Amino acid sequence: MRSTWTDSRLDDFKAQVGARFDELGGRIDHQSERIDALQHTILVVGGGLFAAFVALLAAIIGLIATQL
Repeated sequence: MRSTWTDSRLDDFKAQVGARFDELGGRIDHQSERIDALQHTILVVGGGLFAAFVALLAAIIGLIATQL
């Protein structure tokens, strides 16, 4: 193993490290898009469940009101 680093070796190392960080940034962006899509799905499903609950509650209240 070499005990010294030449300028060209340091430049190569810097380029490799920069490429790895660029790759990591792309992965993080991809994960961010996936999280945004998941959040949208959660909001749509949650909104649908809430609307169904409100409709069921209104139906029960209407049923009770007509039986009095």
